[in-house]
Amino acid sequence: MTLAVVTLSGWITLVVLAAAIVLFVGGWLAPEIVAITAAGLLIATGVLEPSQALAGFGSPALITLLGMFVLSQGLLHSGALDRLRELLSSPRIRSQQQLVALLGGVVAPLSAVIPNTPIVAILLPVIEGWCRRRGVSPSRVLIPLSIATITGGTLTLIGTSTNLLASDVSASLGYGGFQLFSFTAIGIPVWLIGALYLLLASRWLPDRGLNASGTLTELTREGYLTEVVLPRRSPLTGSTLHASRLQRRFDVDVLSVHRGGQRLQPPLAELRLKAGDRLLLRCTRGELLRLQQDQMVALAGTLLAASDDNPASEDASATSPAAATASSSTSTSIRLTEVLLPTGSLLAGATLRDLRFRQRFNATVLAVKRANTTLHDRLGRLPLKAGDLLLIQAPLDAIRGLQENSELVVLDDLESDLPTTHRKWLAVLTMALVLLLSGLQVMPLVAAVLLGVGVLVVGGCLDASSALRSIRWDVYLMLGGLFSFSAALRQSGLAQLAAEGLLGQLQGWPVYGALVAVYALTLVSTELLSNGAAVVLLLPVVASLAEGLGQPPLVFIYAVVFAASQSFLSPIGYQTNLMVFSPGNYRFLDFLRFGWPLTAIYTLVIPAVILHVMGGG
Repeated sequence: MTLAVVTLSGWITLVVLAAAIVLFVGGWLAPEIVAITAAGLLIATGVLEPSQALAGFGSPALITLLGMFVLSQGLLHSGALDRLRELLSSPRIRSQQQLVALLGGVVAPLSAVIPNTPIVAILLPVIEGWCRRRGVSPSRVLIPLSIATITGGTLTLIGTSTNLLASDVSASLGYGGFQLFSFTAIGIPVWLIGALYLLLASRWLPDRGLNASGTLTELTREGYLTEVVLPRRSPLTGSTLHASRLQRRFDVDVLSVHRGGQRLQPPLAELRLKAGDRLLLRCTRGELLRLQQDQMVALAGTLLAASDDNPASEDASATSPAAATASSSTSTSIRLTEVLLPTGSLLAGATLRDLRFRQRFNATVLAVKRANTTLHDRLGRLPLKAGDLLLIQAPLDAIRGLQENSELVVLDDLESDLPTTHRKWLAVLTMALVLLLSGLQVMPLVAAVLLGVGVLVVGGCLDASSALRSIRWDVYLMLGGLFSFSAALRQSGLAQLAAEGLLGQLQGWPVYGALVAVYALTLVSTELLSNGAAVVLLLPVVASLAEGLGQPPLVFIYAVVFAASQSFLSPIGYQTNLMVFSPGNYRFLDFLRFGWPLTAIYTLVIPAVILHVMGGG
């Protein structure tokens, strides 16, 4: 890129994009906030007109995405996946290899029509239950679950939000939007290669053990953080930690002691305890239950509601042992369950106290687990993060309500408790008609999806409030804001300048080599930023590059789309990776070790498949 020919709008765009990239990588702000703020800056500085910057929010692709969230929720809510759940729980699935084959052969194609996030959410507890019954570590099968849904998403236009965003950008570049099955001819080999790799390579996944899975079984000592308060009549009052033998009797680690709002400094062994002291403990789920039933301490999680309403009542509530146990004795339907905070949850970044969690969900958070992180903050003041596991105590009806909430994923399988629905076939038929009408081009995809939403709501598969709650507004805001990046790159001339720079490097290369280079560049951009950001930044550039090389632009556009949709190298690269990270008790490098061979295979194979299917060269 020649700096001398960069215009003022180009420099402004570079600064805004650089700041956005730093914020994307650093994670200090939610991606959707970064995207819409960047769009606002591009408008305020005159780089884009409001109609140009905001065009993405009303685009057919994003409206289609909103409708697909509702359609998929209608399928899940109506029990359309009951047969799959039964199959996964079937005694016929006896080995890890059989389960992985089922994930690659059945679950992956399903994610071509249902977003992968809800599929993973609904199958996680089923697969963990299978692991518990068969004595198989969840770490041996949960990464394959995530990868299967990712690879299956490339089979159709509606398989991923990235595909829909790419369709919009391609249309804005003048190359037309994509049809429902535009990716299928390339996606089928991608899916089959991925399924075969999972079947052959899953035997090398780490075995973290059943107890290390972190869900539905007792956790390791590194697992749960919980907070207890010493009631006035506790036998621990007046004694030291060493003399009380608390750590020996309950097999817990005392991480810190808080008194009067201050954290007391170690060493703590000889510290004389007082009524109202708050102890931060690390313990297993079993020890947590013993603590809850004992009169020596009160679980602070049961007191958060009182302190939310009246902070001054916090210590007073702690003096009553009944306060800690009332919630577990008032109803036989009270249960302990684990919930996961998924990527994009609006609860991330807030504390339990700020959220008024108990009033909001009728559930008490007893403990928190954050993978590979030591927590030291008090429970009520701990900012939640995506991937956190919360151990909650709640009535069965409240847990059922959480299953309908997109902000949390319930990891216990309550299928036997849920009422059956008689509208399953209406939901299935509606989705089939949406695919048929759009696939045969009887009507545009967006029209078919919106009509399908109306049928599900009018037909009673889900009510209007459930339909609105099912929409991932964070994804909508992020993709709509990112669309302005692509417009700014074209408007400022930066896309053409970047394409000329790449053309100078790739001139004389075979088309296959240039495609591999573009694919690899997209992979790196996806891991550093996000798949949506990689698409909007690179599509204008590679389209101009293709024209400079005398090749069909769609060949290079498809390379970017497929590379942006294959993120296997880190738990933060894709939201389904993060969803299985804590339940599988994985380490960060587990994804890199298992994902890099498949990534390398795809880098070499997918460009060749694209050239074979679409021509070029």
